[in-house]
Amino acid sequence: MTKFVFVTGGVSSSLGKGLTASSLGRLLRLRGLAVTMAKLDPYINVDPGTMNPGEHGEVFVTEDGGETDLDLGHYERFIDVNLKRTSNATTGSIYSAVIAKERRGDYLGKTVQVIPHVTDEIKERVRRLAEDGVDVAIVEIGGTVGDIEIVPFLEAIRQLRSDVGRQNVCYLHLTLVPYLAPSGEQKTKPTQHSVTELRSRGIQPDAIVCRSDQPISDALKRKISLLCDVPVEAVVSMADAGNIYEIPLVLHDEGLDTYLCNTLGIDLDAHKIDLSGWEAVVTRAESAERRVRIAMIGKYVNLPDAYLSVVEALRHAGFFHAAAVDIDWIDAELVPGLLESDRLRNLDGIVIPGGFGERGVEGMIEAARYAREHGIPCLGLCLGLQVMVVEVARHLAGLEWAHSIECDSTTPHPVIALMDEQFDVVDMGGTMRLGACPAMLTPGSQVASIYGTEVVSERHRHRYEVNSRYRSRLEAAGLSCSGNSPDGRLVEFIELPGHPFWIGTQGHPEFKSRPDRPHPLFRELVAASLERAEGREPHLIELDLR
Repeated sequence: MTKFVFVTGGVSSSLGKGLTASSLGRLLRLRGLAVTMAKLDPYINVDPGTMNPGEHGEVFVTEDGGETDLDLGHYERFIDVNLKRTSNATTGSIYSAVIAKERRGDYLGKTVQVIPHVTDEIKERVRRLAEDGVDVAIVEIGGTVGDIEIVPFLEAIRQLRSDVGRQNVCYLHLTLVPYLAPSGEQKTKPTQHSVTELRSRGIQPDAIVCRSDQPISDALKRKISLLCDVPVEAVVSMADAGNIYEIPLVLHDEGLDTYLCNTLGIDLDAHKIDLSGWEAVVTRAESAERRVRIAMIGKYVNLPDAYLSVVEALRHAGFFHAAAVDIDWIDAELVPGLLESDRLRNLDGIVIPGGFGERGVEGMIEAARYAREHGIPCLGLCLGLQVMVVEVARHLAGLEWAHSIECDSTTPHPVIALMDEQFDVVDMGGTMRLGACPAMLTPGSQVASIYGTEVVSERHRHRYEVNSRYRSRLEAAGLSCSGNSPDGRLVEFIELPGHPFWIGTQGHPEFKSRPDRPHPLFRELVAASLERAEGREPHLIELDLR
């Protein structure tokens, strides 16, 4: 039977519940257990798809097209399992389902209440995780204990322990142990209050993970054990780590995975752990012998979490090359004023990430042009591909004022547009292309060489496509549409032959990168950037083939 681990948090948000849950998942995977993960978010939005990245962070997209919380990115990177849209549920989605059932008459005219109807819906979402032979399902509850929005979730997971058997459920509580400089000591009172609040909801934690800026002492562990009624071996110190990929090793050294396996009745002799592979990842992460400077030219650079998966994909590529990737965060709106500056001239590489809306797009176009003309390796992701196409259209194909209709609906040359089934340009509507989409790569192309295959699949999240009416003119100007949908109708990859690395993809390859298996596009972007950093002289690229 599937075992469930519920991860809650107290005292403060952003303590690292997602990373803690992910790290535990990795440890269980290293024991040979089949693991899945999920996030229950208390906000009322139905999903993060319409939320501002500058406030909420990136929207992580699953293979099946779910628009989910960024923590699912951590989950996938750590446990190396492709999750589904059902791995993220919000208050909004749960209430929407309950109301839909009430309208259909599923409740037979009964008064619909939080208990049992909303809590039953939450439990049903959790039970779905037990499919496909899963040994352990780790479920993170968003927010903090004490938030009014979190109460139905706590009640649901409290009930679930009775529903599936007490031996099949474990509660893990993450809390803060702050250090007060004036007194020169760490304080356990916030942890005590947080656990008291959790217990008032009927949940006694089985283990407590203590977040702090430095390790907590054995004496403090004993104090927390006594006052919070958990075994001392279940009080885990998790001090700040220099590298998030060290966290599984820290938790294992603290004995968390061993304790939870014993609590859940998992046979440790049958599931011995092998940490060697993960230790190799951490070693590579800490053994950087070279440095490379890559600019992130985007709209939401004031909140790096908006590009979390891109950042991690760059780091993974750095691990592979034993190189530290220094990210230069550049607001796209500022690029026109930096064209003559050393800041751009000294870059080793550029990433133009995804986004929506017209703000900053002109700066992205200028960045793509600068990279093309100065031989700087450049990777465009989703919107990044689109601005690269616009740049080629304007400056190589002679299509003055070419643009995307997302940014300029009156452009005389809509090289990026919404399309209907006949590829006629339309000025409204359109359906978001979400989730995994296959692509056929051109034999002999740079992207085919990078992937090592001619059939690939990447996750998508966009509405606009390269306008097929302009494809011949773009290709005549030197652009290679080196990857296309299987029916040949949609452009998935572009590149410029002769440039060290000037590649765009309509997908989001960052979502599939792993710390021990970097995505090929990011791996080769960093390789090209290292080559530039280690002595390649900037040079102009002559690609106008007209």
